[in-house]
Amino acid sequence: MNFLDDSIVKGHVVNDRLVAEGEKVFYKTYNRFPVVFDRGEGVYLYDKGDNPYLDFGAGISVVGLGYSNTLLKRTMEAQIEKGLLHTSNLFYNEPAIEAGEKLLAASQMDKVFFTNSGTEAIEGALKIARRYQYNKGKAGCEIIAMQGSFHGRSIGAVSVTGKDHYREPFAPLLPGVKFATYNDLDSVKALINENTGAIILETIQGEGGIYPAEESFLKGIRALCDAHDLLLILDEVQCGMGRSGFMFAWQEYGVKPDVMAVAKALGNGVPIGAFLAAGKAADAMKPGDHGSTYGGNPFVCAVAATVLDIFKEAKIPDHAREMGEILYKELEEVQKEFPDLVVDHRGKGLIQGLEFSDRIKASDIVKEALLTQHMVLIGAEHNTIRFVPPLIIEKYQIQDMKERLTAAMKALQKETH
Repeated sequence: MNFLDDSIVKGHVVNDRLVAEGEKVFYKTYNRFPVVFDRGEGVYLYDKGDNPYLDFGAGISVVGLGYSNTLLKRTMEAQIEKGLLHTSNLFYNEPAIEAGEKLLAASQMDKVFFTNSGTEAIEGALKIARRYQYNKGKAGCEIIAMQGSFHGRSIGAVSVTGKDHYREPFAPLLPGVKFATYNDLDSVKALINENTGAIILETIQGEGGIYPAEESFLKGIRALCDAHDLLLILDEVQCGMGRSGFMFAWQEYGVKPDVMAVAKALGNGVPIGAFLAAGKAADAMKPGDHGSTYGGNPFVCAVAATVLDIFKEAKIPDHAREMGEILYKELEEVQKEFPDLVVDHRGKGLIQGLEFSDRIKASDIVKEALLTQHMVLIGAEHNTIRFVPPLIIEKYQIQDMKERLTAAMKALQKETH
């Protein structure tokens, strides 16, 4: 064998070298898998040996339109050719205006502020809540959040994240945050007092284990906010942008928020997020209350505008809803085939989860699927695997996922006996 001419072996050598180098240079806040991806096409990723991996993680729900989309590449090339990637928010730029108009039309909201991430979108949403109540003479209002939630990694976002292991190392956090039980309206009612200013929740909890809000719960919270003049903040960073089978998950329920945070699939991989406000929340903040050096720059907004065009013209949410029905049936069959391993199946559209019994670790299945089946999966809380493929996924690829998943599960099942 000619070692250097063998692409597979060479790919492994390059992969291992890069992994070793990465371990030396990166701050250790991730436990990464030992795979280096080099390129993408459609719903597949390719490693340094040019091996294809079926992607059911989409960069944690980011790459909704898949990899190497021709229209997005043309948009990026055109904006780079103009030489205008950044101007600051001291000036207007046409791509940001265009993206803003399209996002507001899709969301039925009134005002938008572009950020660099979902976490920053949450920060802005919290500031709107505090500012709105401050304008009424209620400074430092309390915020009700949900147990099991995840809203980001900054101090403000961690403060409203309902998981102790994310919060405890960084205490003291933002004061005035109380936690209710998700899908338990009475627990929310019990926390409301004269100091309450807002209620924040994910329309579908993602990191927390894929738990959709119950319709009565979401409508009940909307009614409480209206009755007490509170702001309803919906975090649609992961479940929005078509993933639930609707452009935004709340649209299925008919429960419009006062403030909404979006990100992830809005840029299909370029770093962009946004917080949007409607009605009484739309004018709460004043000039100087908030800002961002990079937020809303021409490059990312040109991409976001094209993403929104594609979503509309290709009817991406409808496709996600159709494929979600197929995914649901396939995962139901997995649960029936492994009744001793799979204890629950939850979700909507193309954001679904399988919860496993304590006989097997979801993280082990994720690793087995990656290394032996060449398939990307990601985990969530409660020993759950979440299935969040690119929204352009097709039926045959969903069926392929099922075959690879069951192969990985059978391999681990043998090891546990």
